Amino acid sequence: MDQEALWIAKSKEGDQKAFRSLYDLHLDPLFRFLRQFSADVSQVEEWVQRAFIKAYEHLEDFDGRSRFSSWLFKIGLNEMKTDRRRAKIVPFISLEHGEEPPGEFDPKEFEWDQTMRAWMQELDAAKRAVFILYEIEGYSHAEIADMLNIGESTSRTFLFRAKRCLKERWTQEVAK
Repeated sequence: MDQEALWIAKSKEGDQKAFRSLYDLHLDPLFRFLRQFSADVSQVEEWVQRAFIKAYEHLEDFDGRSRFSSWLFKIGLNEMKTDRRRAKIVPFISLEHGEEPPGEFDPKEFEWDQTMRAWMQELDAAKRAVFILYEIEGYSHAEIADMLNIGESTSRTFLFRAKRCLKERWTQEVAK
């Protein structure tokens, strides 16, 4: 049994220190992922907090068929969607980094990163979410399908279309 599986088992038995270890392990990845959907850091922090609370309250529902992070991301996405439905706000990709670029600062690389983020913001929310989950976070289409409540083939289609849109924008940029 790996360390994460041990923490999950102990958390299900009520061990709060084990759940704290899960929290520490998944806090930053969940925050980074949800940060892509809002420029409001306090809103993202609220989604993250509510996701962890729900995960703790419903830990017995986690059956281990998917990765814990997939299950947690799905809860976080549902928190974001619930808030967006209430407020009738369309999710978007934040253009803010919130982190220092690694290594030496390269203005051309930074400009390209900002340009790509702006292009990603033009994608509809579903394609953007699939693109981020697959290309940036490294989830499989099966995991993405589970998180977003879509079919695996739909996940593949959304990824293909997102890449096609981004390639078209790149082609337009190069042609200038």
